[in-house]
This record gives sequence, structure tokens and C-alpha cells, in this order.
Amino acid sequence: MPDIDILSFGETMAMFVAEHGGDLARVEHFHKRIAGADSNVAIGLARLGFKVAWLSRVGNDSLGRFVLDTLQAEGLDCRFVRCDPLHPTGFQLKSREDTGDDPRVEYFRRGSAASHLAISDVTPALLQARHLHATGIPPALSASTRELSGYLMQSQRDAGRSVSFDPNLRPGLWASEALMIREINRLAALAHWVLPGLGEGRLLTGRDDPADIAAFYLDQGAEAVVIKLGAHGAYYRTQLDAGFVDGVSVAQVVDTVGAGDAFAVGLISALLESRSVVEAVQRANWVGSRAVQSRGDMEGLPLRHELPEHSPPLKTANAL
Repeated sequence: MPDIDILSFGETMAMFVAEHGGDLARVEHFHKRIAGADSNVAIGLARLGFKVAWLSRVGNDSLGRFVLDTLQAEGLDCRFVRCDPLHPTGFQLKSREDTGDDPRVEYFRRGSAASHLAISDVTPALLQARHLHATGIPPALSASTRELSGYLMQSQRDAGRSVSFDPNLRPGLWASEALMIREINRLAALAHWVLPGLGEGRLLTGRDDPADIAAFYLDQGAEAVVIKLGAHGAYYRTQLDAGFVDGVSVAQVVDTVGAGDAFAVGLISALLESRSVVEAVQRANWVGSRAVQSRGDMEGLPLRHELPEHSPPLKTANAL
């Protein structure tokens, strides 16, 4: 069996994207795609040449077959995806926005096959992955997926392998905000690289300034914290260094969904290549800028040969 560079896990849904703007109730034609933050990152890393294993479940239905076929076509190792005969594949409806506003999304995922993922789905081969990427979405789906998230993160950390974590908050999936904050911070403490958005960091830590938010997670054992600032770029902090890296300007924002996932692709790929945190954030900003210029959650993710050969001058401000 070939080595696994990266293990990722979670739910991939079928997605029906409106072909024209307006109220979803009045849209008659949709384009079928896939959606899922965790699999967006997995696809992005596979496009850059990493061997990525995907752990999930799909239903024994046509949408499940569509999801699996699409993920395999993107180069993911899907041997660890279980076909669940008892539960359906989740799906979502997504509006089309031509003004740069966030699209409206309606989810149909409660009780889905992926929400029944459990520790029993893990095989020893998966635990040999060089790196684990996790988000706050699987632990929001069910008690078993929350247990799975903690198990994978703790196992990989104990084995001396790197772990990245994007909170990717979904308040609507949690029983309460207090539970969400407690569980997300518990999992973040198991990660080496923590990647919150600024709003997420403020909610999770109760702190306002990016430096203070980063310090919260560094104090819990993170090696690097990178806070996404949208069009303004990102703030990074380690035990030795900190600063801001400017965002990449774009001519037109087409679709903002998936930008944070693209940012994670750039950051994780660069760090796994032993680049500096500053270089990793620079690549993350660039990949994120690609994502917002493409319609769809992961269509703008680049291939390896599309990465800039020569990075533009860094614009950083030391903030320690």
C-alpha cells in the first residue's frame, strides 16, 4: 500500500447550484456538484500532488455514487469510504449570486450517512498518515463523529505526526453555543496548526485582537496560529515570530464559499514542504484569492504547475 501523506475526513454532500439568480423556490434548473469543507481541502491538496486518503460514508444511492465518483476523479484515495445501506447521502441547494454576496445555502443532511461515521471506521493504515487535517464540522454532526474527531487528532499527535485544525464553525449544527465553544477549543488544543477566521477566533476565545487570539491557542500547545482576515490577508503567530501578510487583490469576487478551505490548502501544503510560516501564509492568501474568482466551492483550487513560480515581495509587519 502506498504511503499516505495526508488523512482528511468528514462529509461530502451533493450540491445543486442554481443556474440563475433569485429565490431558490423559483429556480427550475440546477447544476449538480459536490460540497464539503473537509473534502474541499483534501481535493486541493491532491491537486498539488499529495497522496490524500479520504475517510467518510455515503449512502447506497445515486447521490452517494456521484460523490464517490467525483472524489475519485479528483485523485483522492477513497478505499476508506463506506457505503452505508441504512442512511442517505446528504445534499444542499445553493443560490447563484452575481454581486459578490455570499450565496444562500439550504442543507438536507440530518441523519446522513456521514453523520454516522465512527471510530470503528478507522483502519490501522489510516493512522500511518504523515499529516491529519481536521475541522470543526465533523464534531458538530453527531456524538460518534465528535468522538472520531478527538480520537484521530489525539492518535496522530501522540504518534508525533502533524495535525492542522480549522474551526469552520457551524453554529446551526450544535445544541448550544457554549457546547460548540467548549468542544472546538478542546479539539484545537490537539492541533499543531490552528486556522480560525477572525470572527471565529473572537467567539471562541473571548478576545478581540488577533495577537491575543493567537496567544490563547499557543498557550494550549499550538505551534502556529494563522488567523484569516478575508481580503486583508492573514495574521500569523508562533512562539518566535508574528506578523501580518497582505491579501491578494482580485479584479472581481465571484463566489466566496470555499475561500477558507482554499486558504488551508495553501498553508498546509507549504508547511508540509518545510516552507516558513510566512511563505505558507503567502501561498494560502494566493490560493484563497483564486477560490473567490471561481464559481463553485472547489473549482478554483490550483494544480501544482499553476502555483506562482516566483513569489511576490512579502509585505509583513512584525507584531510580537
